[in-house]
Amino acid sequence: MLIRRPDDIPSSEITPESVYQNRRQFMGTAGALALGTALTPSALQALAATGGVQEDKVTPEEDATTYNNFYEFGTGKEDPAENAKGFKTTPWTVTVEGLVKNPNTAWDLNDLLAKLTLYDRTYRMRCVEGWSMVIPWRGVQLRDVLNRLEPLPSAKFVQFTTLYDPRRMPGQKYPVLQWPYKEGLRLDEAMHPLTLLATGMYGKAPLPSQNGAPLRLVVPWKYGFKGIKSIVKIRFTDSLPFTTWSDAIPSEYGFYANVNPQVDHPRWSQAKERRIGEFLRRPTLMFNGYADQVASLYAGMDLRRNY
Repeated sequence: MLIRRPDDIPSSEITPESVYQNRRQFMGTAGALALGTALTPSALQALAATGGVQEDKVTPEEDATTYNNFYEFGTGKEDPAENAKGFKTTPWTVTVEGLVKNPNTAWDLNDLLAKLTLYDRTYRMRCVEGWSMVIPWRGVQLRDVLNRLEPLPSAKFVQFTTLYDPRRMPGQKYPVLQWPYKEGLRLDEAMHPLTLLATGMYGKAPLPSQNGAPLRLVVPWKYGFKGIKSIVKIRFTDSLPFTTWSDAIPSEYGFYANVNPQVDHPRWSQAKERRIGEFLRRPTLMFNGYADQVASLYAGMDLRRNY
């Protein structure tokens, strides 16, 4: 995996924004270059094993910012882009709780991220609903933030919480989920170098409000609902934390939520996916194509039981 600092080469220079938005031009060498921060030769071999190397074109920015799941702003795919207009994200505070050196501490977001290395990462994103995108994110490694917070040795999990403010997030006025939204990771998953806290996308910052501004979790080998948005709280715990979807419907949404084409959702197959902008469905890759990097995290686990 090639990782470069923004002062070495920003994503806007890796692939021009005009190319992101042109489905026909973004092919061949340009596609390989844009995905160079995330796709290793072994990942390409995994793609080939499905019956041919898949073409991973970056999803047009317009699609990635207008087709979203962000129930805080409505349950329709177009609702977030419309209802998040004018959503104010400055100032922004993140509270830290639990098994950490300084619990019950409120951090200004700028202070929390100050002087941390900023990365450009282009990742596949697979929704549990069966559609997918390829998105260039900009952000910091989650492990750099957690190391700054200094979790105690007894911490085994980390839980995240989304802002709760029905006045600003109109979707929270309806009991479609238990608000505020919560998600969590095992600490070793959180510390993995692929795990990102995104602050921008398509070479720009800040994040659009409908995509989780100002701080969003990105875990590319997991289904998209793990990517909690508009984070206001980080809590360290020694036991499995409450997470919104897996606690609401545990038979359908597991805590781990690793992309696995061999484990179907109870109501649909996960073997294939619809890449936004494409007509035909394509095979879904184990761990979303990142098996070489992350499979060791789950050595010895039953991935059907721990879905």
